[in-house]
Amino acid sequence: MVREIDVSLMIKHIKEMCIQANHFLSEDMEQALRHSAASEKSEIGKKILSQLLDNLSVAGEEMIPICQDTGMAVIFLEIGQDVHFVGGYLEDAVNEGVRQGYEEGYLRKSVVKDPILRENTKDNTPAVIHCSIVPGDKVKVTFAPKGFGSENMSRIFMLKPADGIEGVKQAILTAVSDAGPNACPPMVVGVGIGGDFEKAAILAKQALTRDAGERSHIPYVRDLEAEMLEKINQLGIGPGGLGGSVTAFAVNVNTFPTHIAGLPVAVNICCHVNRHIARII
Repeated sequence: MVREIDVSLMIKHIKEMCIQANHFLSEDMEQALRHSAASEKSEIGKKILSQLLDNLSVAGEEMIPICQDTGMAVIFLEIGQDVHFVGGYLEDAVNEGVRQGYEEGYLRKSVVKDPILRENTKDNTPAVIHCSIVPGDKVKVTFAPKGFGSENMSRIFMLKPADGIEGVKQAILTAVSDAGPNACPPMVVGVGIGGDFEKAAILAKQALTRDAGERSHIPYVRDLEAEMLEKINQLGIGPGGLGGSVTAFAVNVNTFPTHIAGLPVAVNICCHVNRHIARII
């Protein structure tokens, strides 16, 4: 049976998610931050992590954004095939939710209409929207505002199949090493392997929305995530890029089938807040 959802409900939820994600760290990221503050070996690293925890507390108490860069709105929609939207156009509704959230939440508007002309849209729209059709009559909305300090450090590598898993490992370490302090570490590293040029990048971005403590169900990918996290934390970049044993909270890897002649690898890095929130409507 078809379920009708009025787009006004989408507007309401997305507005609320914009405000919540920018003022309150998700539970998984807060746990990762607190665990790292306890385990960091460097004194200056411990001090920086303590300051980040203080910032988190002040942001929640005074409703101040946890980061001044409140990001470009990235939204993943998993739409049940039995859902029928009424009352307007879905994409317009998503952007209206973002507009209201950034206006009513007094969040920084960082989006420009044209990448060269640079005129600000003044409401942080349009959002980057990724849609997929899934079974059922529900809609899962995942909102991930992406700051560009870390976004600018992301990379894509079009490897040869012969490069294999060792080539993948080297690509990840290269991207993180080159990012250094510019990605506001400790970071979360999203990795997409497979697909084609753009699919790998989407896989990497979506990997960032997975909880920091959740590992892949694929054995070799789970092992890769653990190995890469260990090696990244041995780079010594540390909190704030000032040295230490915690450079990354997590490495999340997504995979997808690919062409016989290719091995695309995308690395999408996010800063220590790694904002993400999901709701099912």
